[in-house]
Amino acid sequence: MTLAYRSTRDPGGDADLGFGEVLLAGLAPDGGLYCPTEIPPLPAITADTSYVEAAVAILEPYVAGTFTADELTTMATEAYRGFRHPDVCPVHDLGHDLHLLDLTRGPTLAFKDLALQLVGRMLEAELHRRGRRVTVIGATSGDTGSAAIEALAGKSNIDVLILHPRGRVSEVQRRQMTTVTAANIHNVAIEGTFDDCQDLVKAAFNDPTLRNEVGLAAVNSINWARVMCQIVYFVTAARAVRPEGGPVSFTVPTGNFGNVLSGWYAKRMGLEVDRLVVASNRNDVLTRFFETGVIEIHTVSPSLSPSMDIQISSNFERLLWEASGRDGRAVAELLGELRAEGRVVVPEHWYGAIRDEFDAERLDDDATVATITAAHAATERVVDPHTAVGLHAAQRHLRPGVPMVSLATADPAKFPDAVERALGRRPQLPAHLAEILTKAERFEPMANDLDQVSNKLRSIGR
Repeated sequence: MTLAYRSTRDPGGDADLGFGEVLLAGLAPDGGLYCPTEIPPLPAITADTSYVEAAVAILEPYVAGTFTADELTTMATEAYRGFRHPDVCPVHDLGHDLHLLDLTRGPTLAFKDLALQLVGRMLEAELHRRGRRVTVIGATSGDTGSAAIEALAGKSNIDVLILHPRGRVSEVQRRQMTTVTAANIHNVAIEGTFDDCQDLVKAAFNDPTLRNEVGLAAVNSINWARVMCQIVYFVTAARAVRPEGGPVSFTVPTGNFGNVLSGWYAKRMGLEVDRLVVASNRNDVLTRFFETGVIEIHTVSPSLSPSMDIQISSNFERLLWEASGRDGRAVAELLGELRAEGRVVVPEHWYGAIRDEFDAERLDDDATVATITAAHAATERVVDPHTAVGLHAAQRHLRPGVPMVSLATADPAKFPDAVERALGRRPQLPAHLAEILTKAERFEPMANDLDQVSNKLRSIGR
């Protein structure tokens, strides 16, 4: 079976693409996000299936017609060979039906490595096959940028421009990006928020002349390949926790909604998922939606968990598309109203369909610090502030007899200030990153201005 992909804003389903086109396109020309028009059934995965084997079995239907199973196996083997645990994503039993899924064992110590190490290889292979070169542009709230840079540095057919909000990522996150010296890597610090960076990326894609001139491609989770690759660890975690099968719930620290959406797709494939819990910090646009059915954009407020300092969760559009019955015209109208008014009431039948599958919780900075302290006292485990937000929400939404898997999304060493505030000491960076605090940085400050970003893209995409 070869799947077709459609934009969430396509009114008639007349522009379906194959996986290779979607991989390179990133954002659809109409501003929508690509989604598969069919969701394949979940293959047989057991607790003994290796992570690479699970990735190949789960992802093969999504990439059919672009990559063979053998090609996918080679890429997945290479992608996960360098992870610092034989299980790639180990699951830790914290007791009382609570488990922690450790997604921090990749090269940049965050969950983004799980997708981008594989997506980077897919991009390189597909570009080589087509004899093309692209300029990848990405916005980051901290972790996507470093993971994309790690995956794409030195690629001969890819230039990379990463936008991060100046002063709104941790020092370690910033330096993981700005100390990379590969000639194809370019960093820009935007005066603004992550949402501003994300808007600039979308605006660049919506300029057809620029898009074609520099060959734009995307690595944010607006690119379907990112969401697709993350499905795998929801399945392997469920099998680790319940080898004989049965319902499992997941709690996901959430900003741009891509990670928890991958869990939703795993459920649609047939994984027995009881609840998906969305954990937000003080920037609680998603929690407010789940409580009220209203999407309302507030000012982004800096927090101890900066990767979730977001008010516009791009991947939520994919869920709205599914909830609407895949009505691209209605989705485009709803999002147009949101952009114009800063507030929109989601149709009741859409909201009901979404609310039936998700719960949500918010946590402020003081409670985040308290959770880091409590988690260490109970388990001797140090967690980062994003993981702490998730753990708090997970504990609030435990159901008798249903294992809850909370996602650990970043190594605490990436957020030493928050950890020191909670525990009175700073966590150590792993040996392979120990030098980044003394290396020279290379980035360009820039106003929140599309013309300046476009000129930068042209200068590196020649």
